[in-house]
Amino acid sequence: MPTVDLNSDLGESFGAWTMGDDAAMLPLVTSANLACGFHAGDPSAMLAASRTAVLHGVAIGAHPSYRDLAGFGRRDMEVPAEQLHADLLYQVAALSGVTAHAGGRVAYVKPHGALYNRIAVDLEVAEVVADVARALDLPVLGLPGSAIAAACDRAGVRFVREAFADRGYLADGTLAPRSLDGAVLTDPAEVAERAVRIATEGVVIALDGTEISARVDSLCVHGDTPGAVELARSVRAALDAAGVEVTAFA
Repeated sequence: MPTVDLNSDLGESFGAWTMGDDAAMLPLVTSANLACGFHAGDPSAMLAASRTAVLHGVAIGAHPSYRDLAGFGRRDMEVPAEQLHADLLYQVAALSGVTAHAGGRVAYVKPHGALYNRIAVDLEVAEVVADVARALDLPVLGLPGSAIAAACDRAGVRFVREAFADRGYLADGTLAPRSLDGAVLTDPAEVAERAVRIATEGVVIALDGTEISARVDSLCVHGDTPGAVELARSVRAALDAAGVEVTAFA
């Protein structure tokens, strides 16, 4: 029986600003990547999401970012390695403390937004992330065949391969920029079909029609995509109907 984890980026509300529906998403996924305050997620949001994740037996991952609240962590930045190292340690430590208070633990790291895309192709920055993960003895979730996969291998860090059911791909296997048509998928039937094909056949079709190998351990459905709850519900139902066991990797 094929097995896959289903993850989502959650805990991204901040102050009076609500992002997504964590309470509805968390019963549908097996892993939750929780924002750590640098792109979204304040202490109250982190604690509420941690408590709900623990309630539903969902694995919790740290979702650190560049220091970019105004840009939701989606703006690429040049950050000195030593500063980025400290920023990542700070974010994971903050979430770890909040999660422990909720009765859980941080089980892995998945960088957010522009940092996630940067470490897919930039080995120098990827090595900073891998070094932090090694220091904290945590696995890293990321794109297969990427610079972060190589950096984790060098550092002796467990790397967990991830694909996106609700995002378009370029022919080189990287995520299509959100500015391109087809970069963000919102049709539940289409997203569910892609998820099943990734989980059972290990392939995904890029925007230009190229068939890309996508043998992965985890599937992501974003918590901030329009209709995210319906997308996650459709993906979970389709995976169940296809006989795919959905279980956390950590």
